[in-house]
Amino acid sequence: MGLLSGKTALVFGLANERSIAWGITQAFHREGATIGISYAGEALERRVKPLAAQVNADFVEECDVSSDEQIAAVAEKAKARFGEIDILVHSIGFANKDELQGHFYNTSRAGFHLAMDISVYSFVGLARAFQPMMRKGGALLTLTYYGSMKVAPNYNMMGVAKAALEASTRYLAADFGPQGIRVNAISAGPIRTLAAMGVSGFRDMYKNFADMAPMRENVTQEDCGNAAVYLCSDWAAHVTGEVHYVDSGYNIMAAPDPRKEQ
Repeated sequence: MGLLSGKTALVFGLANERSIAWGITQAFHREGATIGISYAGEALERRVKPLAAQVNADFVEECDVSSDEQIAAVAEKAKARFGEIDILVHSIGFANKDELQGHFYNTSRAGFHLAMDISVYSFVGLARAFQPMMRKGGALLTLTYYGSMKVAPNYNMMGVAKAALEASTRYLAADFGPQGIRVNAISAGPIRTLAAMGVSGFRDMYKNFADMAPMRENVTQEDCGNAAVYLCSDWAAHVTGEVHYVDSGYNIMAAPDPRKEQ
Protein backbone atom coordinates (compact mmCIF):
# COMPACT_ATOMS: atom_id res chain seq x y z
CA MET A 1 0.00 0.00 0.00
CA GLY A 2 1.39 3.36 -1.05
CA LEU A 3 0.94 6.60 0.85
CA LEU A 4 -1.63 7.76 -1.72
CA SER A 5 -3.44 4.48 -2.36
CA GLY A 6 -7.15 5.07 -2.87
CA LYS A 7 -6.65 8.78 -3.61
CA THR A 8 -7.36 10.61 -6.86
CA ALA A 9 -5.03 13.41 -7.93
CA LEU A 10 -5.37 15.95 -10.73
CA VAL A 11 -2.16 17.58 -11.94
CA PHE A 12 -2.47 20.84 -13.86
CA GLY A 13 0.48 22.20 -15.81
CA LEU A 14 2.39 19.16 -17.05
CA ALA A 15 4.49 20.27 -20.05
CA ASN A 16 7.17 17.64 -20.64
CA GLU A 17 9.43 15.14 -18.91
CA ARG A 18 11.50 17.97 -17.37
CA SER A 19 8.52 19.56 -15.61
CA ILE A 20 8.40 19.57 -11.83
CA ALA A 21 4.83 18.45 -12.42
CA TRP A 22 6.23 15.27 -13.98
CA GLY A 23 8.32 14.54 -10.90
CA ILE A 24 5.20 14.97 -8.80
CA THR A 25 3.09 12.85 -11.14
CA GLN A 26 5.62 10.00 -11.07
CA ALA A 27 5.83 10.09 -7.28
CA PHE A 28 2.03 10.07 -6.95
CA HIS A 29 1.84 7.10 -9.30
CA ARG A 30 4.51 5.26 -7.33
CA GLU A 31 2.50 5.79 -4.15
CA GLY A 32 -0.70 4.40 -5.63
CA ALA A 33 -2.73 7.46 -6.63
CA THR A 34 -5.17 7.48 -9.53
CA ILE A 35 -4.04 10.37 -11.70
CA GLY A 36 -5.65 12.84 -14.08
CA ILE A 37 -3.60 15.33 -16.09
CA SER A 38 -4.26 18.72 -17.66
CA TYR A 39 -1.99 20.61 -20.02
CA ALA A 40 -2.02 23.99 -21.74
CA GLY A 41 -2.50 24.06 -25.49
CA GLU A 42 -2.39 21.69 -28.42
CA ALA A 43 1.35 22.17 -28.85
CA LEU A 44 1.98 20.21 -25.64
CA GLU A 45 -0.41 17.35 -26.37
CA ARG A 46 2.13 15.19 -28.20
CA ARG A 47 4.53 15.48 -25.26
CA VAL A 48 2.00 14.97 -22.49
CA LYS A 49 -0.03 12.02 -23.74
CA PRO A 50 2.91 9.57 -23.82
CA LEU A 51 3.79 10.64 -20.26
CA ALA A 52 0.20 10.10 -19.16
CA ALA A 53 0.33 6.58 -20.55
CA GLN A 54 3.36 5.84 -18.36
CA VAL A 55 1.30 6.50 -15.22
CA ASN A 56 -1.90 4.87 -16.51
CA ALA A 57 -3.71 8.21 -16.66
CA ASP A 58 -6.68 8.02 -19.00
CA PHE A 59 -8.00 11.46 -18.01
CA VAL A 60 -5.89 13.86 -20.07
CA GLU A 61 -7.50 17.21 -20.81
CA GLU A 62 -6.40 20.48 -22.34
CA CYS A 63 -7.22 23.57 -20.27
CA ASP A 64 -6.49 27.24 -20.86
CA VAL A 65 -6.54 28.48 -17.26
CA SER A 66 -7.08 32.07 -18.41
CA SER A 67 -10.62 30.97 -19.33
CA ASP A 68 -13.20 30.40 -16.58
CA GLU A 69 -15.26 28.49 -19.11
CA GLN A 70 -12.46 26.03 -19.84
CA ILE A 71 -11.73 25.54 -16.13
CA ALA A 72 -15.43 24.82 -15.54
CA ALA A 73 -15.54 22.40 -18.46
CA VAL A 74 -12.56 20.40 -17.17
CA ALA A 75 -14.09 20.35 -13.69
CA GLU A 76 -17.32 18.92 -15.10
CA LYS A 77 -15.40 16.26 -17.00
CA ALA A 78 -13.45 15.38 -13.86
CA LYS A 79 -16.67 15.09 -11.87
CA ALA A 80 -18.12 12.76 -14.48
CA ARG A 81 -14.95 10.65 -14.55
CA PHE A 82 -13.99 10.55 -10.86
CA GLY A 83 -16.95 11.81 -8.85
CA GLU A 84 -14.71 13.27 -6.16
CA ILE A 85 -11.00 14.01 -5.96
CA ASP A 86 -8.48 14.17 -3.12
CA ILE A 87 -5.58 16.18 -4.54
CA LEU A 88 -5.22 19.09 -6.94
CA VAL A 89 -1.75 20.19 -8.05
CA HIS A 90 -1.25 23.62 -9.63
CA SER A 91 2.07 23.67 -11.50
CA ILE A 92 1.42 26.71 -13.66
CA GLY A 93 3.35 29.92 -14.14
CA PHE A 94 3.88 32.24 -17.05
CA ALA A 95 5.24 35.67 -17.87
CA ASN A 96 6.26 37.18 -21.18
CA LYS A 97 9.95 36.64 -21.85
CA ASP A 98 10.39 40.42 -22.14
CA GLU A 99 9.34 40.72 -18.49
CA LEU A 100 12.05 38.25 -17.37
CA GLN A 101 15.09 40.36 -18.16
CA GLY A 102 16.41 43.82 -17.42
CA HIS A 103 14.75 46.15 -14.94
CA PHE A 104 11.51 45.27 -13.16
CA TYR A 105 10.27 48.84 -13.60
CA ASN A 106 10.03 48.18 -17.32
CA THR A 107 7.26 45.65 -16.74
CA SER A 108 4.32 46.53 -18.95
CA ARG A 109 0.78 46.82 -17.63
CA ALA A 110 -0.35 44.06 -19.97
CA GLY A 111 2.58 41.85 -18.96
CA PHE A 112 1.82 42.40 -15.27
CA HIS A 113 -1.83 41.43 -15.76
CA LEU A 114 -0.94 38.37 -17.84
CA ALA A 115 1.57 36.99 -15.32
CA MET A 116 -0.79 37.52 -12.40
CA ASP A 117 -3.69 35.93 -14.26
CA ILE A 118 -1.88 32.79 -15.39
CA SER A 119 0.48 32.33 -12.44
CA VAL A 120 -1.77 33.35 -9.54
CA TYR A 121 -5.44 33.70 -10.33
CA SER A 122 -5.47 30.31 -12.04
CA PHE A 123 -4.84 28.67 -8.64
CA VAL A 124 -7.79 30.55 -7.16
CA GLY A 125 -9.98 29.71 -10.17
CA LEU A 126 -9.12 26.00 -10.01
CA ALA A 127 -9.70 25.92 -6.25
CA ARG A 128 -13.14 27.45 -6.68
CA ALA A 129 -14.11 25.13 -9.53
CA PHE A 130 -13.00 21.94 -7.77
CA GLN A 131 -14.05 22.84 -4.22
CA PRO A 132 -17.44 21.06 -4.50
CA MET A 133 -15.79 17.74 -5.38
CA MET A 134 -12.85 17.80 -2.94
CA ARG A 135 -13.02 15.08 -0.28
CA LYS A 136 -12.39 15.85 3.36
CA GLY A 137 -8.74 15.16 4.10
CA GLY A 138 -7.78 16.35 0.63
CA ALA A 139 -5.04 18.73 -0.40
CA LEU A 140 -4.31 21.53 -2.86
CA LEU A 141 -0.69 22.16 -3.78
CA THR A 142 1.06 24.84 -5.82
CA LEU A 143 4.66 25.56 -6.78
CA THR A 144 6.60 28.70 -5.97
CA TYR A 145 10.19 29.94 -5.82
CA TYR A 146 12.35 31.95 -3.40
CA GLY A 147 12.31 34.87 -5.83
CA SER A 148 9.03 35.70 -4.11
CA MET A 149 10.92 36.63 -0.94
CA LYS A 150 14.25 37.97 -2.19
CA VAL A 151 15.32 39.57 -5.43
CA ALA A 152 16.47 37.04 -8.03
CA PRO A 153 18.07 38.82 -11.01
CA ASN A 154 15.78 38.88 -14.05
CA TYR A 155 13.03 36.93 -12.25
CA ASN A 156 11.22 40.26 -12.02
CA MET A 157 7.50 39.85 -12.70
CA MET A 158 7.51 36.18 -11.75
CA GLY A 159 8.90 37.07 -8.32
CA VAL A 160 5.99 39.43 -7.74
CA ALA A 161 3.55 36.83 -9.03
CA LYS A 162 4.99 34.11 -6.79
CA ALA A 163 4.66 36.43 -3.77
CA ALA A 164 0.98 36.84 -4.61
CA LEU A 165 0.68 33.07 -5.12
CA GLU A 166 2.08 32.40 -1.65
CA ALA A 167 -0.35 34.90 -0.12
CA SER A 168 -3.16 33.21 -2.03
CA THR A 169 -2.06 29.87 -0.59
CA ARG A 170 -2.53 31.20 2.93
CA TYR A 171 -5.94 32.71 2.21
CA LEU A 172 -7.11 29.53 0.48
CA ALA A 173 -5.86 27.49 3.44
CA ALA A 174 -8.08 29.57 5.71
CA ASP A 175 -11.04 29.10 3.38
CA PHE A 176 -10.64 25.35 2.94
CA GLY A 177 -9.57 24.50 6.48
CA PRO A 178 -13.09 24.10 7.89
CA GLN A 179 -13.74 21.47 5.19
CA GLY A 180 -10.71 19.49 6.34
CA ILE A 181 -8.80 20.35 3.15
CA ARG A 182 -5.21 21.60 3.25
CA VAL A 183 -3.49 24.09 0.94
CA ASN A 184 0.30 24.31 0.70
CA ALA A 185 3.12 25.36 -1.62
CA ILE A 186 6.49 23.87 -2.48
CA SER A 187 9.30 26.36 -3.03
CA ALA A 188 11.83 24.47 -5.13
CA GLY A 189 15.39 25.37 -5.90
CA PRO A 190 16.23 26.01 -9.57
CA ILE A 191 15.50 23.07 -11.85
CA ARG A 192 16.07 23.00 -15.60
CA THR A 193 12.44 23.17 -16.63
CA LEU A 194 10.98 24.67 -19.79
CA ALA A 195 9.70 27.66 -17.78
CA ALA A 196 12.99 28.24 -15.96
CA MET A 197 14.98 28.37 -19.17
CA GLY A 198 12.95 31.42 -20.17
CA VAL A 199 14.51 33.47 -17.34
CA SER A 200 17.52 35.44 -18.58
CA GLY A 201 20.68 34.27 -16.83
CA PHE A 202 19.11 31.07 -15.48
CA ARG A 203 22.11 28.93 -16.41
CA ASP A 204 24.43 31.03 -14.22
CA MET A 205 21.87 31.00 -11.41
CA TYR A 206 21.65 27.22 -11.62
CA LYS A 207 25.43 26.83 -11.61
CA ASN A 208 25.91 29.12 -8.59
CA PHE A 209 23.04 27.70 -6.54
CA ALA A 210 24.91 24.64 -5.27
CA ASP A 211 27.89 26.78 -4.28
CA MET A 212 25.76 28.70 -1.77
CA ALA A 213 23.30 26.04 -0.60
CA PRO A 214 24.37 24.34 2.66
CA MET A 215 24.00 20.88 1.12
CA ARG A 216 26.14 21.89 -1.89
CA GLU A 217 23.71 20.17 -4.25
CA ASN A 218 21.04 21.17 -6.72
CA VAL A 219 17.57 19.75 -6.27
CA THR A 220 15.71 17.42 -8.61
CA GLN A 221 12.22 16.68 -9.84
CA GLU A 222 12.28 13.60 -7.63
CA ASP A 223 12.96 15.71 -4.53
CA CYS A 224 9.90 17.83 -5.31
CA GLY A 225 7.81 14.74 -6.05
CA ASN A 226 8.65 13.18 -2.71
CA ALA A 227 7.86 16.41 -0.84
CA ALA A 228 4.54 16.61 -2.70
CA VAL A 229 3.66 13.06 -1.64
CA TYR A 230 4.22 14.03 1.99
CA LEU A 231 2.22 17.26 1.77
CA CYS A 232 -0.70 15.58 0.00
CA SER A 233 -0.75 12.43 2.13
CA ASP A 234 -2.26 11.75 5.52
CA TRP A 235 1.22 12.16 7.01
CA ALA A 236 0.72 15.94 6.67
CA ALA A 237 -2.83 15.82 8.03
CA HIS A 238 -2.52 19.10 9.95
CA VAL A 239 -0.04 20.98 7.78
CA THR A 240 -1.67 23.84 5.87
CA GLY A 241 -0.93 27.34 4.63
CA GLU A 242 2.78 26.55 4.47
CA VAL A 243 5.55 27.24 1.97
CA HIS A 244 7.71 24.12 2.12
CA TYR A 245 11.27 24.70 0.90
CA VAL A 246 12.94 22.01 -1.19
CA ASP A 247 16.15 23.88 -1.93
CA SER A 248 19.08 22.21 -0.15
CA GLY A 249 18.79 24.92 2.52
CA TYR A 250 19.53 27.80 0.15
CA ASN A 251 16.82 29.98 1.72
CA ILE A 252 18.54 30.06 5.13
CA MET A 253 21.75 31.61 3.81
CA ALA A 254 22.44 35.36 3.95
CA ALA A 255 25.75 35.10 2.08
CA PRO A 256 28.05 32.45 0.62
CA ASP A 257 29.90 30.45 3.27
CA PRO A 258 33.65 31.22 3.17
CA ARG A 259 34.31 27.86 4.84
CA LYS A 260 33.20 26.05 1.70
CA GLU A 261 35.14 22.85 1.24
CA GLN A 262 37.67 22.96 -1.56
